[in-house]
Amino acid sequence: MQKDLHAQLKFLREERRLSLDELALKARVGVARLQSYESGEEVPSVQTILKLSNALEVPASNLLDGLETVE
Repeated sequence: MQKDLHAQLKFLREERRLSLDELALKARVGVARLQSYESGEEVPSVQTILKLSNALEVPASNLLDGLETVE
């Protein structure tokens, strides 16, 4: 179950002073898709999380800290 992935993604992007357009270009993800991730409407795939973490220059675990596993 996703919890705060969207908030963490937005926080890291803003902390690095990147616009949605800039992050979308660096991560090779569409702007509309990125907006839906930040709003919590969609959850990115593992592959996309890796792209975003590389673009934001943070370990993927920094984004995944907002995810909880349901057992």
